[in-house]
Amino acid sequence: MVRSRARMFLGACVWLWACATAPAQTSIELGAPAAEADYTLGCLYPMSGPGALYGLDSVVAIEMAIEEIEERRGREGFPRLRVVVDDDLSKRFRGVQIAQHFVTSLEVDALCGVVSSSVALAVTQVALDAGVLFIGTDHASPRLTGEAFHPYYFRMSNNSRTSMQAGAAYIAEHVAGKEPLKIAFIGPDYDYGYYQWDDLRRFLSERGVAFEVVAEMWPRLHEVDFDPYIRALLYARPDLVVNGHWGDDAIVFIEQASTSGLFEATQFMNFDAGGNYEVLAALGERMPLGLILSARHHNNWPDTPRNKSFVQRFFDKAGRYPSYAAQGAYAAILAVANAYRDAGVARPDSEIMRRELERLVIELPEDPEGFRSYMDAATHEIQQVQAIGKTVAGSSFAPATVELGEWFVYYPDTRGME
Repeated sequence: MVRSRARMFLGACVWLWACATAPAQTSIELGAPAAEADYTLGCLYPMSGPGALYGLDSVVAIEMAIEEIEERRGREGFPRLRVVVDDDLSKRFRGVQIAQHFVTSLEVDALCGVVSSSVALAVTQVALDAGVLFIGTDHASPRLTGEAFHPYYFRMSNNSRTSMQAGAAYIAEHVAGKEPLKIAFIGPDYDYGYYQWDDLRRFLSERGVAFEVVAEMWPRLHEVDFDPYIRALLYARPDLVVNGHWGDDAIVFIEQASTSGLFEATQFMNFDAGGNYEVLAALGERMPLGLILSARHHNNWPDTPRNKSFVQRFFDKAGRYPSYAAQGAYAAILAVANAYRDAGVARPDSEIMRRELERLVIELPEDPEGFRSYMDAATHEIQQVQAIGKTVAGSSFAPATVELGEWFVYYPDTRGME
């Protein structure tokens, strides 16, 4: 049965104690008071509407990072940080308004956050014009470190290109054979989806994988009824379906497809956001087994003390387990604190901070033992390990009753190794 978008999102809200219709939350201030802060960040997140979970999780994670910085400040020389968060509503014009207000009225030292790639593309221009840093925490379009790149932009989470590179490696190693693979792609009809599909095909070709595209579909963002697309996928009879949806769209698609026979007829994969805890929690017992998924952070991988502590601390503070957005926001705040400390001067400007961020090496919850995340100085893209798993039964993170397991791990290179 096709569910309305409101009903589907309400189901997801049961576990996160918030819903899409919650009133907008603006001007949340965290950390040091303005008069006592060494460095101020203005962060933009959706705090209401369909993307509210990502903003709410990011705020919790920012609080965690500030607490950790304060605890370490005396012995490690970290700055006192002030973080102001406002609701961008996932809208470009609203994002530009907030970013300009942060820069001109609040005189922030840096911008941060943003979930939507389209909003990030608008905000990055504000940062460039003002000459302030923009630390991206969640949006995933490679355009930010490609055509729209500028010296003040840095990203603290994997982009979709990293995910597709790992996905192509997985397909080459575990799916491809002598006969050309019949591949179908379905993803959102905007920048984020387009780049995923272009990158995946390029990386498959580079690996010598023979494939035939049997279907290519572009539902609108926030589609309600995927049934016509699912029937078309069944008709195309692909060997595998690569899905490029995220958030509520991924939830709706998987639930509708699970009753259609699609997952029995073909192998389903989503390499960038399908393995997000939000999806597992919202679907609960309705989450099918045997899907190949990944995300930018996993609550049960890596199995390290640091990741376990991060997940548990988040749960203790929020009463729920984190989506991947949390780790990106946490990483951004720690990265700024590390760069400020390493600069070795009082109140470093954007140029000094830029140079320090370009050589950033930092240990984060999603880093497996023996690896540390590091910044690519040429692209300003954080380099991290990508783990791809299969949905298996597991209830360690209720209300999810399925988790990812049978992991395959892909490293960017050896620079982050101890």
